[in-house]
Amino acid sequence: MGDATPQGETKTTAGQTIRPGEAAHFGKLARDWWDPKGSSAMLHRLNPVRLGFVREAIDAHWGVDAALRPLAGKSALDVGCGAGLLCEPLARLGADVTGVDAAPENVAAAAHHAEGAGLDIRYVSGEIGALDLGRFDLVTCLEVIEHVADKPAFIAALAARLAPGGLMVLSTPNRTPQSRLLLVGAAEAVGAIPRGTHHWEDFATPDELRELLADAGLAMGEPRGIAFSPSKGLHLSGDLALNYIATATRA
Repeated sequence: MGDATPQGETKTTAGQTIRPGEAAHFGKLARDWWDPKGSSAMLHRLNPVRLGFVREAIDAHWGVDAALRPLAGKSALDVGCGAGLLCEPLARLGADVTGVDAAPENVAAAAHHAEGAGLDIRYVSGEIGALDLGRFDLVTCLEVIEHVADKPAFIAALAARLAPGGLMVLSTPNRTPQSRLLLVGAAEAVGAIPRGTHHWEDFATPDELRELLADAGLAMGEPRGIAFSPSKGLHLSGDLALNYIATATRA
């Protein structure tokens, strides 16, 4: 990994891939990001599903099934970390964790929460493509690609942070009629997701993401859907219509 940056430090960067308006939107949510009943309530319900996939991917990639701290001795980078909902579980799995977010407010909230939880996590605000952070065994980027202005540049920057033999995990909404109706229309209309969070035309299909990753020298694994049903709630599924999550490794 690169030289350490103090918790919560903001870096001014060039080569912007995240839209300033998107960063400002999520920065406004920083104050109650950790409130499971607040504006990020949907993320709190989504997080265990994503973590289940991430843990399965870690076990399969490194052959550490059932280990209590499967990431011990490994480094992890979470890009678009928000206030640290994924960073903290990765730290508890043993990783040396760095979280990056475009919104300084999120980084400050994440660092404050990690300190209160007794977790040593490095948080940095800035553009991933312009930050000198080194390479990481695990790179995660969940629910971020749909907010990116220049997807090829962003994916290339993620690939550049992946160490040889490393594992990447990405999730994003699919661009389908179902996601337009439910994620953008219904979910924002009833307040399940803050208004203005999603722009349907920026969603990427699995085929598009696979091509972006291939152009960056990465091979995408078979995606799993994140679906919703009244009986199961949010859960991993073979249905990719709303949202999906996938691994990537060097081709």
